[in-house]
Amino acid sequence: MRRVVLTGASALHNRGELFLVELQQETNRILELFIWAAMVCLLGIGAFALLTMTVILAVAPEWRAYAAAGVTVLYLVVAVLAWVNLRAILKSSLPPFSATIDELKKDREWFESLE
Repeated sequence: MRRVVLTGASALHNRGELFLVELQQETNRILELFIWAAMVCLLGIGAFALLTMTVILAVAPEWRAYAAAGVTVLYLVVAVLAWVNLRAILKSSLPPFSATIDELKKDREWFESLE
């Protein structure tokens, strides 16, 4: 019985360390995603504003409304593509703490096999 308790305590300690490592990795991943998203938003908005102004001012005055509409449609298409890509990235990543959950399932199965 002592051996089972020691093995269980050791497994629990290992799982706790794994959880902390995964927590740190997840924290770093979220921070990195936030930084990149902020950069994309800020630089993208600035670039889109300058591009829009340049295109509209470069077009003859009687065609400027059409140029503005065209740029708007272009931006909407690009925004939809970016949204689809972002969703694909988020769906393809593993759920947080998946390794810890898998190890806890293995531990539970091992403890159940002792009975």
